[in-house]
Amino acid sequence: MALLQLHHYLFSSIFLLIISLQLHGCYCFNPKLLNVSKYYQDSNSNWSPAGATWYGTPNGAGSSGGACGYTSTVERPPYSGMVSSAGPSIYQFGDGCGVCYEVKCVANEACSGKPVTVTITDECPGCPSDEPHFDLSGTSFGAMAKPGRAGKLRDAGVLNIQYKKVKCNYHGVTVEVRVDAGSNPYYFASTIEYTDGLGIESVKLKERSGEWVSLKQSWGAVWELNAENVLQPPLSLQLIEAQSGDTLILNNVIPKGWNPGQTYRSHVNFDN
Repeated sequence: MALLQLHHYLFSSIFLLIISLQLHGCYCFNPKLLNVSKYYQDSNSNWSPAGATWYGTPNGAGSSGGACGYTSTVERPPYSGMVSSAGPSIYQFGDGCGVCYEVKCVANEACSGKPVTVTITDECPGCPSDEPHFDLSGTSFGAMAKPGRAGKLRDAGVLNIQYKKVKCNYHGVTVEVRVDAGSNPYYFASTIEYTDGLGIESVKLKERSGEWVSLKQSWGAVWELNAENVLQPPLSLQLIEAQSGDTLILNNVIPKGWNPGQTYRSHVNFDN
């Protein structure tokens, strides 16, 4: 008798549960509640976490040049102040110079959540060494804000941001070579700017007649050569892009009669 009562009780309970679910809806697992497609996109978008601060004036370029050797060009197009100094893991002893990143913030109410592109032009020796950190110019830091909220965002202190490496694309600008002021017929050093792509891994030089000779990275974006004999211009440079290994030849970019401190523009850039 007791067993029949138990069976009746279980059957009644199951029946009432089914009726309740039909009337009130199911509270079981629903994939739509997790927005699976959005999670998949976010987890596969190559964004990484980093810290961010800013330096210099609120609407400036951080510093006039910095550790990469770009001088006042950071304030002018195509950089236009959209630059950043970087902590050790990003700067990488100068290998990070000229590399572009997208950065965005979502952790502050003033953040737009939209990515902006910055170029590494300086080193941040005081930034954390155990995690990625961007010390952005005032201009690029404010660019991460909602319209009219740049000042509010700059007051936030250290921001948690997301970043990813991207190809530089300066939209029709060709590579520029600025000869170092200390160069002479036996010593050649230059700063190479506005390279599209993923940064420069190595540089070679060829005289009017001769073979390609590897230059040494002196500091930042400055590459140098101590020649055994007087250099014979015009001089050509070969740039090797990081990661892809693609090459770009700046044919006769340094002409006869070149002068230290002079800037020479090529007619080419990496094809993105």
